[in-house]
Amino acid sequence: MKTLFIECKMGAAGDMLSAALLELCEDKEAFLSKMNSLGLPATHIYSKSEEKCGIVGTRLVVEVHGEEEGSGDHNNLHHHENGDHDHDHEHDHDHDHDHEHEQSDHEHGHGHHHDHERQAALHDIESVIGGLSVSEGVKENAIAVYHLIAQAESNAHGKPVDLVHFHEVGALDAVADIVGFCILVETLGVHRIIASPVAVGYGQVRTSHGILPVPAPATAHILLGVPTYAGKIEGELCTPTGAALLRHFSKEFMNMPPMVIRKIGYGMGKKNFVAANCVRAFLGDQEEETTLQDKVVELRCNIDDMTPEAVGYTTHLLMLNGAKDVYVETVLMKKNRPGFIIVCLCAEEQADKFAVLLLKHTTTIGVRKYHCERYILERNTVEIETTLGIIRTKISTGYGITKSKPEFDDVAKIASEYDISYERAEKTITAEYEMSPDK
Repeated sequence: MKTLFIECKMGAAGDMLSAALLELCEDKEAFLSKMNSLGLPATHIYSKSEEKCGIVGTRLVVEVHGEEEGSGDHNNLHHHENGDHDHDHEHDHDHDHDHEHEQSDHEHGHGHHHDHERQAALHDIESVIGGLSVSEGVKENAIAVYHLIAQAESNAHGKPVDLVHFHEVGALDAVADIVGFCILVETLGVHRIIASPVAVGYGQVRTSHGILPVPAPATAHILLGVPTYAGKIEGELCTPTGAALLRHFSKEFMNMPPMVIRKIGYGMGKKNFVAANCVRAFLGDQEEETTLQDKVVELRCNIDDMTPEAVGYTTHLLMLNGAKDVYVETVLMKKNRPGFIIVCLCAEEQADKFAVLLLKHTTTIGVRKYHCERYILERNTVEIETTLGIIRTKISTGYGITKSKPEFDDVAKIASEYDISYERAEKTITAEYEMSPDK
């Protein structure tokens, strides 16, 4: 399985992510030519080689109206309790992503001004992306990424998404980064994208609205549920665009899993630090079995003062909200009371949501949380044609194992229609599936 692993030890920005993937491509000039022929207004994209801490990589440059965003001074504030600044502000983090925060309603204190500071609403950006000469898949991904940014800015500014506006130059710059990354993912043809926990930096950043904490509010909102850490660099390491690309494309955030590395790409930022200011991208292959594991959270609470009807309602509600599984154990509790333990399995990023549901819809005053790893089989649902009708069947495979089971509702419907027992309907369907040439 072709796998892409993105290392975010120095955060992530849209241009750095795209530059890292560009290094993995066979024909870099073809990509740049494609980007410059998309029809992005007044936009020119090119790459150049840069060295950080002795490592050579690629920096992707986006010019809008002949000017590169973020080329002015972007002052990150370094907070010291003793008030001393024993290093100069050349230590601010620029990552070639200072421009990305100009996407929001707040300019971030640039030392230069553009002549093209028009405003663009989300629907304007959707129109720009929709009109580009790229595949429908690239358009859908790019618009979804920009929606994450818009929703985060909406949350930060306390206004509806349709009232969030972006500075035109910064918006076009970010669209180029986002669309470029989407094109590169499509070009590489990867089946699985994994990212490391994301370094976000720490400290404060000056904006035209005042001094904000790092990570900036929009970035922090996008990264809810994603493993992050401050790291050792004081300044802003992760931008909304970088965070949104990671959030949309990577469904897993972990250390690098076992994989055979074929290529490594280095996407460079602008500034120099004691650590190499880059995003690393590893392209390689994984054995199928290495994908058949995942991590879940198990939430548990004890109940001894609810009716079975109320417990049943709660388990049903948890499943409707997307729990991976819910079950109830019967136990003998204190004072010899018969009781229940409600157990809810969910994804780690949804643990808070389900804990609140348990607290709201049960009489418990505490929910226990356990982190679990599990071995799983790949699961797919297929429709098979039988003499009794079309039946949905769940197929589970992995570790050299294949299991099949017809969908309960379909079997029950067949049993009712033909006035036969459930067991007979299931056996008939299973036998026909086992004999099927498409099995």
